[in-house]
Amino acid sequence: MSTHAATATLPRAMSADRPTREQREPNPPARHASAGRWQDALFEHTTRCFALLVLATLVGILLALLITAWPALQKFGPAFFFTNVWNPVTSTFGGLAPIYGTLVTSFIALLIGVPVSFGIALFLTEMCPAPLKRPLGTAVELLAAIPSIIYGMWGLFIFAPLFGDHVQPLLTSTVGKLPVIGALFQGAPNGIGILMAGIILSVMIIPFVASVMRDVFEIVPPVLKESAYGIGATTWEVVWNIVLPYTKVGVIGGIMLGLGRALGETMAVTFVIGNAYKISAGLFEPGNSIASALANEFNEAADPVHRASLIALGLVLFLLTFVVLALSRMLIAQLAKGEGKRT
Repeated sequence: MSTHAATATLPRAMSADRPTREQREPNPPARHASAGRWQDALFEHTTRCFALLVLATLVGILLALLITAWPALQKFGPAFFFTNVWNPVTSTFGGLAPIYGTLVTSFIALLIGVPVSFGIALFLTEMCPAPLKRPLGTAVELLAAIPSIIYGMWGLFIFAPLFGDHVQPLLTSTVGKLPVIGALFQGAPNGIGILMAGIILSVMIIPFVASVMRDVFEIVPPVLKESAYGIGATTWEVVWNIVLPYTKVGVIGGIMLGLGRALGETMAVTFVIGNAYKISAGLFEPGNSIASALANEFNEAADPVHRASLIALGLVLFLLTFVVLALSRMLIAQLAKGEGKRT
């Protein structure tokens, strides 16, 4: 045999002696079709139980509130929600003033907090220099970790005197002279009242809303924004036409998160709202909210009707939160339906 033939035969002989991949790695044992059925069934039933547990908890809370608030609802009827009387001495209670205070302070908080949060999120995602982005974002998130009682103490001892001495007289002399809205900014400049509570609530919800908006703004694909900038769009046009339509569900969710925080806030509002069961046209006047009423009087409510009336206010707060959530879901569904029509 020639040398060329020997060298050609050698690799074939070596490859014949070398074990194949199938010989080196035996096939794994065949998995029976029913081997994992009980694990899948267990996982499915466990997750279903978790979901039903949340629903059962929600229904249980609602039933507990209804049962314990029934004495007040039975005694006063629907007039409880439309009567501005709260007199523990005569056992006459009406929840209109706390309901009014809760709605007005939450509206003021959103009116101030949402634009500020939008500006913070827009600056951090679109215009902030890279060295400042992380420190500023961390500072905004740290505001959310401050306990609410600290906000209340700061509002009562630091911000309220400054607000009463400088801001309220300025508002009275300027905005207070306008024909329609001027009545809202009239009253004694003592720094405590509905407007003060709304401002404190706005400071408290800004970290939550701004953090959510910043996170959802950052998930916009860069190619969409770069394409808009490439055809000459300004920053505002990119945000209004690209970023907001892409992230509107997350933005609405962040606003609803802030509204839920404002509706249920207790200690900070208790410090600065004045805790007076009355409805006034002026925002400088003291008022009350559902959460502050519960915090102030629940432990001292010895009369069963008084305690039931307070729990009825808690039921109203529960229903308000549910209505806000339902409206947000309806708005999101309506926006999604509109997108389907355009496409």
